[in-house]
Amino acid sequence: MATKAKAGEQFDEGTETVRTAVNAGAEAFKNGFEKAAKGYDQLFSYGKETVEAYVKAANAAGKGVENLHNEIYNFSKQTIEDNMAAAKALMSSKSVHEVLEFQTDFAKQTFDTYVGEATKLGEILATTTKDAFEPIQTRLQSWMNVMNTGRAA
Repeated sequence: MATKAKAGEQFDEGTETVRTAVNAGAEAFKNGFEKAAKGYDQLFSYGKETVEAYVKAANAAGKGVENLHNEIYNFSKQTIEDNMAAAKALMSSKSVHEVLEFQTDFAKQTFDTYVGEATKLGEILATTTKDAFEPIQTRLQSWMNVMNTGRAA
């Protein structure tokens, strides 16, 4: 009978060991699944935010191109009008000296206008580039933070 009792105790101990192992395995699976689900949610959220950043960047680039186009169009239109007026003024000149003086003044004015316009176009390009890359740069910084957090964990 003592052997039966001892066998019963060993069976109970074995059952408890199996129950403890099953519970530990279930808890580990649950924790692993929760971490995986959280990681998936973070990855999905990161992807969504990245797409939004690219859309924002594309909109900023489109707006910048539109501004650039409008500025070039207005400059070209004004240049044609100025050239037509200059041609009329040259045709109505009464002497060679008057033609040379007008032409010199016109060339100086045209150069100054061109330099001013080139500066304005450069500013539009710089602003457009900054505005278009800012959302992408923010996402890259976010990715670096994610990678550093993952490395630390």
